[in-house]
Amino acid sequence: MSDCVFCRIVRGEIPSKKVYEDEHVFAFHDIHPAAPVHVLVVPKVHVDSMAHLDGEHEAAMGRLMVAAGRIAREQGCTDGFRTIVNTGRVGLQEVYHLHLHILGGPDPLPPMLKR
Repeated sequence: MSDCVFCRIVRGEIPSKKVYEDEHVFAFHDIHPAAPVHVLVVPKVHVDSMAHLDGEHEAAMGRLMVAAGRIAREQGCTDGFRTIVNTGRVGLQEVYHLHLHILGGPDPLPPMLKR
């Protein structure tokens, strides 16, 4: 999808602070971080959302999940981290290119989510 902001980031048309890249996955720092560590992990192939996944995406999605763990460790999230995938309007998805958020750091939870 030529006008998708994440596709344009993957192609290098829009600058990003890249933290990881392989043949299936691209990861970069979120420009509006919600935690000390906030990285977005996207498949290089355009998929609108999790609701649009099918069997042809299995390998890429497996790579996305494995990369997320590696990236979190490399970013210093050794005591744990959150992963979030927003899907669709009701799921609060803002960019319609499937992406996984990695949130971590010393205190990544907003006060309303603390127990």
